[in-house]
Amino acid sequence: MIFEPTLIPGVVVIRPTPHADPRGDFARLWCVEQFTKAGYPFLPTQISSSRNHTRHTMRGLHWQASPHGETKLVRATAGRVFDVTVDMRAKSPTRHHSVAIELDATEQTAVLIPPGCAHGFLTLTDAAEVIYLIDSQHAPSAGRGARYDDPALRLDWPANPAVIAERDLTWPQL
Repeated sequence: MIFEPTLIPGVVVIRPTPHADPRGDFARLWCVEQFTKAGYPFLPTQISSSRNHTRHTMRGLHWQASPHGETKLVRATAGRVFDVTVDMRAKSPTRHHSVAIELDATEQTAVLIPPGCAHGFLTLTDAAEVIYLIDSQHAPSAGRGARYDDPALRLDWPANPAVIAERDLTWPQL
């Protein structure tokens, strides 16, 4: 695996290094030893998936407040998504800065998102699926959100959402 730090501390793009032969290829997608050796100790306790039927479905931006913050490893397992992480940590020098990456199931690229960062994505294909490895249990009372179109975040989405949850339209602006 190749670990590529981003401009936001703790947000890391992870690219597998597949081994190919006539059968196809094989790639390690998560390994506690490799993550720890790279400086990103991460031990998932749950796996969740998001299946999205239509192109331009928006999910997010979501995070959990402390002390229930989550580290997430996010990867597309079908289709492609435009994935965005926003630093929401109060004392971070990169507060409200964002990192965007296209996650493509064929490339198996992933992004590691630390606690205190909001996450969201816009599907770029029909039948896009995203899988999340998460290191803590979901705490509904700690759920937070920000609008995908909040002017304070200056996010440059590739398209307007065609499908979005009502809840994600009601988050207050920063």
